[in-house]
Amino acid sequence: MKEKPALIALESFAEQGRRINDILCKWRGADSFLIPCQCPRFASGEAKGIIGESIRDRDVYIMVDVCNNSLTYKMDGELNRMSPDDHYQDLKRVITACNGKAGRVNVIMPFLYESRQHRKTGRESLDCAVMLKEMEFLGVDNIVTFDAHDPRMQNVLPLNGIENISPALQFTQALLTEYEDLTIDSDHLMFIAPDEGATERVVLLATLFGVNIGMFYKRRDYGRIVNGTNPIIAHEFCGGSLEGIDAIVVDDMISSGGSIIDVCRQIKNRGARRVFIFSTFGLFSGGFDKIDRAYEEGLFNRIFTTNLVHQKPELLEKEYYSTVNMNRYIAAIIDTLNKNNSMQHLVKPEQRIRETIQKYKGSDERIH
Repeated sequence: MKEKPALIALESFAEQGRRINDILCKWRGADSFLIPCQCPRFASGEAKGIIGESIRDRDVYIMVDVCNNSLTYKMDGELNRMSPDDHYQDLKRVITACNGKAGRVNVIMPFLYESRQHRKTGRESLDCAVMLKEMEFLGVDNIVTFDAHDPRMQNVLPLNGIENISPALQFTQALLTEYEDLTIDSDHLMFIAPDEGATERVVLLATLFGVNIGMFYKRRDYGRIVNGTNPIIAHEFCGGSLEGIDAIVVDDMISSGGSIIDVCRQIKNRGARRVFIFSTFGLFSGGFDKIDRAYEEGLFNRIFTTNLVHQKPELLEKEYYSTVNMNRYIAAIIDTLNKNNSMQHLVKPEQRIRETIQKYKGSDERIH
């Protein structure tokens, strides 16, 4: 085992960091692994990173939520909300404050910064790849992220550790705990990808559940660009009958919610019994009005998202919302990396998912 871990939780991940620290301390019988840090700002808006204790030869784990837009800072006497760019700059400041003295630097960034800008389709920047190269330049040994928008971004750093972890196990546990009347077979359950990019996630879950998949593809207007992308004309469905089926839509994020609502509407119009949504990151950047109306119309029954990014207080009060807590999983990741053990069972938890499903099936002989 390496030196005991040193946890550095940036302000964007401070509350989660404290809870993860509590879990690790309970497991290891320690008082605290947290290292105080701050990123104070000058009146101009510039900043610096400060860590409060020595981390010489320590195994450092820096945790950041680049999507936490609830935080503000003052610039020229006025409040600015922190953007992903601001959080990323603070991460680099804290890494450089370690002065190269840490034994190993690990970054836990649940939402991979700029992962939506993962490929070029014209004269555009490739921001996610640039970020990963910067992490390499700064001496980061491991990057832990969840459900990356495009897992091929790992290819940018072939010699560095990038762990892209799926929360499929936690989603499975949450769904099967909350709903006791699911019938897990191809006649009653289907996993659906809202677009081509989500197909890999859906295939994994459908294979483990032993059910079929469906997929929507986005028909776009390639003659126009709106807000940096080609607008969606329609979602077209590929798959079998949805009549009487419980449908589970799986995606990496809900941003404005427009696409997921359109997909749910089409699923219900095709006769689905119930619609559940699994989304790793619930950003809800367009507010909740559209989502609320869709729920009132009966377009979906439940939304499950993780606590890997900031959850708006309003979201936690929604009747249709269930949070999937990932704190113990992050603690297990840190514990495993610190002990230099294999990450395979955490990165690919297929066996535990199968066991969860079999236990659910056997509890009242749901499968005949």
